[in-house]
Amino acid sequence: MDPQRAEPLGSAELSMPRDRLALQKNSVCSRSYFLVVMVFVHVYIINVIALLLYVHYNNGPGDNSGPLSDVTSAAEPPEVGSHTHPPRAPEPSVVNRHLHRMEGIRVGHVQKVQLTPGRVHEMKTLSLKPLLFEIPGFLSEEECRLIIHLAKLKGLQESQVMIPEGGDELAEQLQISQEEIFHLLDHNRDGQLQLKEVLTHSRVRDGIWLTPENIREVYAGLKADPDGDGLLSLEEFKKLNSSAFQHFMQQRGVEKSQLVRNSKHTWLYQGEGAHHVLRQLRQRVIRLTRLPSWIVENSEPLQVVRYDRGGHYHAHHDSGPLYPETVCYHTKLTANASTPFETSCRYVTVLVYLNSVPGGGETTFPVADNRTYEEMSLIQNDVDLLDTRKHCDKGNLRVKPTQGTAIFWYNYLSDGKGWVGDLDEYSLHGGCVVTQGTKWIANNWINVDPDFHRQAQFQQLMADLDSREVHENRDDELYRDMQAERDHPQKNKVYSDQDLHQDL
Repeated sequence: MDPQRAEPLGSAELSMPRDRLALQKNSVCSRSYFLVVMVFVHVYIINVIALLLYVHYNNGPGDNSGPLSDVTSAAEPPEVGSHTHPPRAPEPSVVNRHLHRMEGIRVGHVQKVQLTPGRVHEMKTLSLKPLLFEIPGFLSEEECRLIIHLAKLKGLQESQVMIPEGGDELAEQLQISQEEIFHLLDHNRDGQLQLKEVLTHSRVRDGIWLTPENIREVYAGLKADPDGDGLLSLEEFKKLNSSAFQHFMQQRGVEKSQLVRNSKHTWLYQGEGAHHVLRQLRQRVIRLTRLPSWIVENSEPLQVVRYDRGGHYHAHHDSGPLYPETVCYHTKLTANASTPFETSCRYVTVLVYLNSVPGGGETTFPVADNRTYEEMSLIQNDVDLLDTRKHCDKGNLRVKPTQGTAIFWYNYLSDGKGWVGDLDEYSLHGGCVVTQGTKWIANNWINVDPDFHRQAQFQQLMADLDSREVHENRDDELYRDMQAERDHPQKNKVYSDQDLHQDL
């Protein structure tokens, strides 16, 4: 053995374990790598399952009401004047009980929504109580001007909210005594009626907006409060009938500013045969809300409202609470019962500003995102949050009218099973007084009966009607003014008469 070539023993001994150590290192690394990969694979699978569950419960089983995302492959509904028949309502036995409800996430959250082909809109959450969103550019300037023009052609009428007389007869029919009414109004159970307790009752009944000063004036005129302390005892209240305030104010004279609402409005039909812009607006509402088209198509027509300078609408709810003895206006034919109590059942309100207002005219939500809601707390001392002429700036949220911008909100809560629940009291809103210029808005209300079976029966009833006869009658009534306009054309019109009457 050549001593010069021989390696030291220590060096030879170290060379063998070096190879084994390398093998051990590879083995350890492979095992660790395998474990890491498996962990990531499991996490990925769990995330995919969670995402699928979220989509399933968010959209509801079998929900195919339309796209509402920045990426969609669903087929677009017919546009312009396609003259397609309204979709037939499904049988009541197969009607899906799940009504889509948008997620607000948080105030200020912005979602991407595709409402028209090739354009993505931004939808911003304004409040969570009520669930309220804002969509700039919902309508174009030309679309807004056309809708105003159609409303003028149709003709506007005073938006009178005076409730007809007959409250005494109704109380007798229901066998409600004055004493029972007194105790219903006495919220704090102190045996006396305060001004704000009487105000709440009188506003709901009469449609006349009374201030505390008005109440004191009525008390003095009717000699209802001899001691002048502003409180009514049961004996003093019994001397008044339910129409006393209305009679007194009518004899005294009521100005427009003293009404709950000071505006003019008209209704524009949006069904088959309507102007293509009105049809497109309805299709846009379907995409926005993702509610079934057969519900939206059978809801109220488009309401167009004009507020002149000084116009207002005091805070109110678009819908009323539904009690066992109450029925919805739109489904009362299927209720098979006579009841003196009827209310509007407007699940969703979509309000579009048709012009920008130079001064005032904001939409106020006085108690938006408030921690609690208490009707009696809306009137504190001399501040009345319901009064949009005097205290509009005291509300929690105000939306400035901007042409083409839409806001939409839910008037009802969910029942936890996918259908309509109780009235959302936080949806209280009103129109602030217009101080400069004129304000134009359009309202699309989507009617849903909280009673699922009544709503399903109503949809089936509408589907069974002869649609052609119904549409012809509506066209004759709603658009005869347009025919007169075509026979006597005017100059400087934004849209030609041919455009106005196509699709009619």
